[in-house]
Amino acid sequence: MKKTYCNPVCEEGADPFILEHEGTYYLYSTNSPDGFRVFVSDDLATWEEKGYCLKKEDVKGEGGFWAPEITVKDGKFYMVYVADEHLGVAVSDSPLGPFRQEEKRWLSERNAIDGHFFVDDDGTTYLYYVRFDNGNVLYVAKMSDDLTSLDEEHETFLFRADKEWELHDCEVVEGPFVLKRNGTYFLTYSANHTRSPYYAVGYATSDSPTGPFTKYENNPILHKTDKVHGVGHHSLFYKADGKTLVCVYHRHFSTSQFTPRQTCIDRAEFVEQDGKEILVVHGPTFGETPLF
Repeated sequence: MKKTYCNPVCEEGADPFILEHEGTYYLYSTNSPDGFRVFVSDDLATWEEKGYCLKKEDVKGEGGFWAPEITVKDGKFYMVYVADEHLGVAVSDSPLGPFRQEEKRWLSERNAIDGHFFVDDDGTTYLYYVRFDNGNVLYVAKMSDDLTSLDEEHETFLFRADKEWELHDCEVVEGPFVLKRNGTYFLTYSANHTRSPYYAVGYATSDSPTGPFTKYENNPILHKTDKVHGVGHHSLFYKADGKTLVCVYHRHFSTSQFTPRQTCIDRAEFVEQDGKEILVVHGPTFGETPLF
């Protein structure tokens, strides 16, 4: 077992998501023009490609396959994905796939990207996602019990880019991800255009999954350094120990080149500050780093 890791943990992959399942880690990302390839690890430091987990012939969509995320329900694995700037859900019996749709259709006929499943304590599943409305803006709606339909008639607008740090390049908030902690909903997100060196991660909090959300006053919590640019479109997960929180995100190829974007990981945690909990990401790291 390795005791260190070095970012990037995968040389190519944007909009990453890691699923921990029965002690094994599965990495999904924007990494192919015609679907998604999956990578597997038992230590988060060394990853092995396992081939395609979703191919375009098995689902709705012709191109622009972005931002896959997974949730597990009743022994099945559900992937929300983007293709042709629309959201779809595909299902598999294995985290390795193949993910397929019995009926090839979109969750919404309106454009939407960056879907994120959040299952609340009462079992209700919400989908957070991005609509295009004079910029990229965040919405949330409930999903059906079988996770294949979206109640978009009752979708809730959450917020748009309006803070100084969010407005370096276009009016963009995207890549939503939610953690619930002691009754508080932490909605993490990325801001600025993904091509921007100032692409970064912040969060907002609420006492309800549908808001209203208040943006953290000290955002962003993950941002560029002199060595690493364009850090964002992240997700968060707990290691198999159930205690160690990890942030997986992408970064630019270099400080002078945007693509191919690369997948990185760093430790995250909740810490107490001035009588309340805040979310901290210990990154972006550069070079050999002790494995957490």
